[in-house]
Parts: sequence; C-alpha cells; structure tokens
Amino acid sequence: MNIIATMGPHGVFYKDEPIRELHDALQQQGFQLIYPQNRTDLIKLIEHNPRICGVVFDWDEYTLDLCSEINQLNEYLPLYAFINTHSTMDVSANEMRMALWFFEYALGISQEIATRISQYTREYLDNIIPPFTKALFTYVKEGKYTFCTPGHMGGTAYQKSPVGCLFYDFFGGNTLKADVSISVTELGSLLDHTGPHLEAEEYIARTFGAEQSYMVTNGTSTSNKIVGMYAAPAGSTVLVDRNCHKSLTHLLMMSDLIPLWLKPTRNALGILGGIPKHEFGRQAIADKVAATPRASWPVHAVITNSTYDGLLYNTGWIKQTLDVPSIHFDSAWVPYTNFHPIYQGKSGMSGERIPGKVIYETQSTHKMLAALSQASLIHIKGDYDEDAFNEAYMMHTSTSPSYPLVASIEIAAAMLHGNAGKRLINRSVERAQHFRKEVQRLRDESDGWFFDIWQPEDIEEADCWPVTPGEAWHGFVDPDTDHMFLDPVKVTILTPGMDQHGSMSDEGIPASLVAKFLDERGIVVEKTGPYNLLFLFSIGIDKTRALSVLRGLTEFKRAYDLNLRVRNVLPDLYAEDPDFYRNMRIQTLAQGIHQLIRQHNFADLMLRAFDVLPEMKMTPHQMYQQQVKGNVETVEISQLIGRVSASMILPYPPGVPLVMPGEMITEESRAVLDFLLMLCDVGEHYPGFETDIHGAKLGEDGVYRVRVLKQN
Repeated sequence: MNIIATMGPHGVFYKDEPIRELHDALQQQGFQLIYPQNRTDLIKLIEHNPRICGVVFDWDEYTLDLCSEINQLNEYLPLYAFINTHSTMDVSANEMRMALWFFEYALGISQEIATRISQYTREYLDNIIPPFTKALFTYVKEGKYTFCTPGHMGGTAYQKSPVGCLFYDFFGGNTLKADVSISVTELGSLLDHTGPHLEAEEYIARTFGAEQSYMVTNGTSTSNKIVGMYAAPAGSTVLVDRNCHKSLTHLLMMSDLIPLWLKPTRNALGILGGIPKHEFGRQAIADKVAATPRASWPVHAVITNSTYDGLLYNTGWIKQTLDVPSIHFDSAWVPYTNFHPIYQGKSGMSGERIPGKVIYETQSTHKMLAALSQASLIHIKGDYDEDAFNEAYMMHTSTSPSYPLVASIEIAAAMLHGNAGKRLINRSVERAQHFRKEVQRLRDESDGWFFDIWQPEDIEEADCWPVTPGEAWHGFVDPDTDHMFLDPVKVTILTPGMDQHGSMSDEGIPASLVAKFLDERGIVVEKTGPYNLLFLFSIGIDKTRALSVLRGLTEFKRAYDLNLRVRNVLPDLYAEDPDFYRNMRIQTLAQGIHQLIRQHNFADLMLRAFDVLPEMKMTPHQMYQQQVKGNVETVEISQLIGRVSASMILPYPPGVPLVMPGEMITEESRAVLDFLLMLCDVGEHYPGFETDIHGAKLGEDGVYRVRVLKQN
C-alpha cells in the first residue's frame, strides 16, 4: 500500500539534492517511490492506482490547482508540498482543510520528513478504514488465545490435517483468524448493536443516506423477511409486487398475511415494465380489497426497485402517492443509487422522510458492490419501534455471524465514501455507456446481421433513460410519463428473431444458444430471456471483461455465419447427447428452437401468461400449512388446470413467479400453463435446453411434476 508519487522539480540543483535524500529516507521507511512524467500522468496514476498513499510535489511549479484536482479524486490522500523561502503561500481557510503539509527544501532533514510522512500515512490509512473493520484488524494482529468458538481456532486446527492444510493455504491465515466468536467483547455485538458493530451501522447509515441501517449476513432474502415480519402483523393485508423475489413469497408462507398483488406490465420480450401508476391509486387498492376474502386496507407495501431488467421507479412519486403506513423497496440489485446524480429520486432512501410513513430499503451489498456473498443491508427512514424490529432481526440472524462477512459489508460502504466512491460508480456508468456504443458501432459495421441493444436511440449523455410514451424502443404499451427509467449499467443485448413488439422473423437466434456459447468461453450471462441477454456492469467490471463480451459476440457471429458443427462450437452441449447433436450444425439448432418458439406463438403467449393471474384459493401461509400436514400430492404439470398449487412455480427465464402457493390456474388464466408447457417443450426436443422451473421437478422420463393440494 505504501506507494508515494513524486513530482520533483525539474533541473533545479538546490531542490534536486534534498529530494534525492528524501527518496533514500522514504525507502528505508518501506515506501516505494514512483515518478510520473507530468501532471496528466500523475492524475491518471492516482485515478487508476488506489494503493498510492501520498503525493510529493513542488509547490512553486504546481500550486493549489494540482491539490484541488487530486482532491476531486480522493479528498483524504495526503499531499506534501515542498517550498522555499520565496514561495507564495496563498491558501484559504477552506483549502487548508485538505490533507496538505508543507516542507522546506533543505539538506540533512530528510529522516525527519520521512518520519512525518510515515505518521501522516498511518493517519490516512486509519482514517479510511471504517470502525468495525479497524477493530477486527486490531484484534487479529493482537493474536489472543481464545477458548471459545469457532473450533478451528484461527486456522490452527486446519494445520493438523493434510486436507485441512490445503484449505488453510487456499484461504490464508488472516481470513481464518478473522473468523471469531461473538464472545469477543471488544468487537461488540451484531445482535445487540453495540460497540464497533453499532459504529459500523451508524457509518453505513450516513454513507447510504438512511436514518438507520442494519447489516444482515444471510443475504437480502433474509433482509426481506426481517422487514416483513416487523412491518406486517399476522392477519394483516399487504400489497406485494407480483414481480417479487421468492424470499417475499416465503415471507407470505411463514406469516399469516393476505397478499394483494400489484401487477407489473411487460413487453413481448418478457422485459418487465414495472407496476403502472394506476395500480398505486386508492380506487385500485380498494377494488383489490373488496375482491379478496379477509382483506382489509393494507398496512405495508413491497415494490421491487429496480426490476430484474434494470428499470427504476420514480420512488418520490410512489412514496407520496401510495396510501400505506410503510413501504419497502426491495433494491437488491441497486445498492449504488445514492452515489451518482443520475439516480436522484429513484431509490428508497432518496429525499427526506415522508410524514406518517416509514420507508425501508433492502440491498444486496454483494451483487453490484464489493462485498462477500450473502452480504446485505436494511436501510430505514422514518419512525419505528427499534426493540420490536430487533426481535424480527434476531429471529433471522445467526447467533454465530461471520465477522469477515460483516467487515466486507462495511468495506463495501467505505469504498463508496467520499469523492473516491462517487468516482467508482461514475466509472461503472461510463464503462457501460462505452460498451453500449461499441455494440452499436459493431452493428453498424457488420456485414449482414449483428446483435442489437435494448435502449433509446440517443444515449450520448449517460443517464437513467425514461420509458416515455410514444417511443418505439422499449416496446411497452402506454407507459406512464415520468415513472420508469432504464439504468445504464444494466445492459440487455438482443438477438435476432423477435422485436420488442412481438413481431417474429422467419429466422432467429434464441438467446439461450448464445448464452451457452459465451459460457463455454468463460463468460457467464446474468439472465437469459427468449431473445435477450442481461449483463451487469458492476464496479468490478473492467475493460478486459467488457472486451471479452464483445469478442464473444463477434466470435459467435463468425461461427454462426460459417455454420460450424455443434460438436466443434459447443462441445459441452454436444456432450449432453452426442447422438442427437452428432451431425447437427449451429444454424440448424438455432432455427429448430426458433421455429418451435414460433409454433407456440411465444410473443402473444408471454403477454397473456402474465395478463390474468391464477385464482387465489388459499393464502401462501394456509397452503404451506397444508404442505407440512402432508395434505398434498404430485401431478404432471399438464394437469395443473383446476388444481391448487402447493408451491410457487417460477421459471428461469423470466425469473418471475407465475403461480403462487394456494393459487389455481383456471380456464381464464390457462395461458399461464400454456407458457410453462412451451418452456418444457423446448427442453424436451433439445437436450441441454431444459428450463429451470422452481416448484417443479423434472423426472428421468422428461416430465415435469408439481405438488398440489389433495382433492377430497
């Protein structure tokens, strides 16, 4: 970490010699010194090398302008200006708040200056490390002997076994030493919110614009349940986005709640357009209450923001309009919205508190930020009962939490702190923007076909682009004005075969085929639709990864245009069924799946499948009670009409629940079953293209089966 960038004077002897002495003294202190060629080189170096811990420069040559420029990148980075007796010290009181120190050019004092720089470097590192992580680092360095859990004792136990040594060597000593017991009092308590844990929560709340934040070590699936268990008492009614994560369905199965579904729109590609404005109105909610047994006016609402495909709501309008005491924005996929101006007004924590309402926002810190898997946050703005909420928190939180996981949550927040954090998110937006333009360029330059991209025509300015009425690009029918916005870092690539309005071409390339091609080249797609692929440009995506996707797409085009054999292009797919794919070529495979989709009239089926919801015969809670009592049986998926589903049925793609526990598909909602059968049909005809359907089991006979309520 100890790298000093030095902008020494140019050819001035009385300045050169003290800098040479300082160079030697700093090296003795363990610093590595590098010498940028010029001012531009220095700025680029700081921007791309976060291990730099200080800058030495000549004040007369670079003055305060350089300090201000560096400050925009990292306001905490120590700056060391060298002056002489004639230097002008024109620094205002506000500018003196910078981490700026002055030294005079003189011989024989380099050791003293190096000692001071070492001190300021330690202060810098101490300043950027957040409270819990600092306490954990300190504890590990102290190397105390403990006689409590965990049993591996900082990794010692692993080193008593050959296979344990392999594990220890792979993960490293500090990782295991940081895996400590909740009995370590100096680290405070995650469950009681004391000590460094409390300091971490306060630090995170300030960073994310919340009034209170909670760290959750079981993922946002658990965060969603914690919020729901507190905000919605048993027997109450809740508004739930039909495009909800399955963890919210599990909440409904755990707690006796009556759900009223907020139904989102979608286009023919299966891309979700969000819940239209009229669904949030009092009359629409009153109609849902009147049509639902045992329902009363809802006490809580859950909205998925953003949608899986990257559409964000105007959350300010929803918070002002929706007449419920508490609103929960499930923002698992967008933990970065507080750190770039384009997201203003599009997140749960945006703006001031709303009188009489509590706003919750849950975020998967690990999905798009730099935290370990299962890292999650709950943010709250508004008045709530902290003791009652903490009971719900403790219901779902382990009494043996992973402290490395807790530290990773806090570090993810610290990385976004200040100017450096804003720059990190800005770079992610810029990289996604550049990638989008490169796909456009390749499409314009390609002979014949190439991939398209789902976005407005004009993307010159990085922004959250509005889904505006009258524009053709999005494919939604009559969208609301100033309601939904496309996040630039969620990039959807379109394959040939069908447009966003549902018009199908004679020939096409299903996206699942492209996804398999990319996967065999080390590129994993986040979500695959019928003719679309979703790529997430998180802060960890660099130019190398972005270029690999572009290369993969161009390589697929080349392989497809040459009509290469499946066994040569997709060896893993070929291995699924060598006899079936032995002589098949890639164009034959693509057109075979495409024609099968056309036969099922996919575009119309997609829209109808989500148009009429199945009929709720029991709440999810009531149905789960029937399950645990054993009052269920298994039937083939084709026999679902008229039967009450015991489980949530959720196909990937599109990753949205089609049937909830306790719901029954009727003749009116038959399109739901037809859509499921179409997905099954593709997998039945083409080995390796089976659809993953949560709530259904694929038997060895190739038939999907589901659990339903027993008939009396």
